[in-house]
Amino acid sequence: MAEVSDTMTKIGIIGGSGLDNPDILENAVDQTISTRWGLPSGPLKHGQIAGVDVVLLGRHGREHTITPTHVNYRANVQALQDAGCTHILATTAVGSLREDIGRGDLVILDQFIDFTKHRITSFHETFAPHHPVHTPMADPFDSRLRAILINLCEQHNIAFHRNGTVVTIEGPRFSTRAESNMFRAWGADVINMSVATEAALANEAGIAYAAVAMSTDYDCWKIDEAPVSWDAILSVFNSNAKKVTRLLIEAIPLVAGGQTLTSDNRSVAPIICHATRGEGFFRQAFSATRPETQ
Repeated sequence: MAEVSDTMTKIGIIGGSGLDNPDILENAVDQTISTRWGLPSGPLKHGQIAGVDVVLLGRHGREHTITPTHVNYRANVQALQDAGCTHILATTAVGSLREDIGRGDLVILDQFIDFTKHRITSFHETFAPHHPVHTPMADPFDSRLRAILINLCEQHNIAFHRNGTVVTIEGPRFSTRAESNMFRAWGADVINMSVATEAALANEAGIAYAAVAMSTDYDCWKIDEAPVSWDAILSVFNSNAKKVTRLLIEAIPLVAGGQTLTSDNRSVAPIICHATRGEGFFRQAFSATRPETQ
């Protein structure tokens, strides 16, 4: 493990199931807060992992009561930033749009396609006179965070894919077969209901953001098997959640230490990566559903 740096690092984890567990954190304390955008999805859980300050937030609430459309994404990102988070690690369950992305595989996302229809995707409701703000979004997932996650997957021989484009749909319904095939034609690799909105806001806030996606199903494009169902998602998710939890726990001290671990367990010099796409950093971990993690 990398040593924790002297610089103040606080890592937000967006997701929930598995990591919304006080046994994972040392000195866990709940904090109920409000933001200028309203209430986040639930209380923030503050604590430490390997000596690093961490804040957990369940994307859909601790009892998964908030639909993907009605998650207050602005309040979630704002709450983590107000709590002092410098980075966000998110987790999401996804449907696979590619034969080679099997059930239980992890995908370290590097691109998104936003196919949502009712989301607020910016903190800017007006611009200052003659000062419009258009956030660059060419590479929405932080390269250094992705490198840490990729190297840990390689180190532990986890079945994973180092790149992947996620298409985020509105939900809560699943896709039609025509939509699923359209997304495949567009070049999407996996599908969910949350990440594009979250990543866009984190970038606008200047927060380094990365997401670990777990493939739980093949959506509905495959005609040789049944379409996605909730029970099937839960079965795959529950069988694989521990490896995601382990991945994030091991990544946290590396992020804080400013180092990237290579596949042969060597630490290399930190990659300088400034969050110049806006002004912020990143947040929190899993939820046991495609809609929730989508």
